[in-house]
Amino acid sequence: MINFRNTEDAQTLAQAIVNTIPEPFVVLDDGFRVLAASVSFYQTFQVDPEQTTGRLLYSLGDGQWDIPGLRLLLETIIPERAAMDGFEVEHDFPNIGHRTMVLNARQVVYEDRSKSTILLAIRDVTASRMIEREKDRLQRQTQVLLRQKDVLLQEMEHRVANSLQMIASILLIKARAVSSDETRRHLQDAHQRVMSVAEVQRHLHASTGLDQIDVGSYLTKLCNSLAASMIGESQPIMVKVTADDGLIGSDKAVSLGLIVTELVINAIKYAFPVATPEAHILITYRINDADWKLTVSDNGVGSNANEGDGMSAGLGTAIVQALVKQLDAAREIVSDESGMKISVTRRATQSPRLH
Repeated sequence: MINFRNTEDAQTLAQAIVNTIPEPFVVLDDGFRVLAASVSFYQTFQVDPEQTTGRLLYSLGDGQWDIPGLRLLLETIIPERAAMDGFEVEHDFPNIGHRTMVLNARQVVYEDRSKSTILLAIRDVTASRMIEREKDRLQRQTQVLLRQKDVLLQEMEHRVANSLQMIASILLIKARAVSSDETRRHLQDAHQRVMSVAEVQRHLHASTGLDQIDVGSYLTKLCNSLAASMIGESQPIMVKVTADDGLIGSDKAVSLGLIVTELVINAIKYAFPVATPEAHILITYRINDADWKLTVSDNGVGSNANEGDGMSAGLGTAIVQALVKQLDAAREIVSDESGMKISVTRRATQSPRLH
């Protein structure tokens, strides 16, 4: 403990301690008169030291400190509790404008209990509260914009679906009306592909517009729908999807969905020209960090089904090749008497080769 020779030494030390406090700080007597204040208090609230010491706190600056919240703290809360932290008040000061302050107060009662002192620390949180309010405003605005975006997306998806259905219906009507068998086949193929695009679009946007799609669930629903619409009772074909757990971007999901649709439709149409026991089409999707591999395989007639790679009429080949290139991937085809396997592989460390 420091032994002071006189009261002035103790006051000098006390004032030095007060001045080292970086935030505004005031020492009051039990009548709420200012005994000492920190330099930060004078600078922050633009008051004159000569017009502060010894004066009633409420009368400082022509009464600008006569704040109801401050009176409540000093005259009601502190006498009952002796201490209070985090007491927030707002006030408009004539010179410095609106301020939000967090007050911490302590009552110091001396040994003879004849008098007491109140220590009042003031933290100006105006800027942080403004940032918080602006953040809340922006969040509310963002939520409104997101809701508007969702409405627009739903409207756009509805219109796209209607347009695809209309195009498919027109193609089907034309296919029934033409006399040329070759033209009819082309129109029927075009109808089937428009319906495939519609199916991909429907399954993709069933995920409520999320940017990341669960690949296993997405491909399973898509393939189940294709099988239900195309596989007849005369030739049962099992269609099974096996996929690693993982998410893919909705843009990549569109391309993968269209590739799978083309390959599965082709296998259903051409891999089993006659009834085959235990006929199956397997779709697998494997992920290894940034690399992935999609495989569609069947146990059908293989390369005997069609010329070349077994894809129908050349249009399916062109569509798959374009989508593979878009994904910066490589395609590989294996076809023999045991069936056909078409793989699409994306390796981040290698330059892709299109087959």
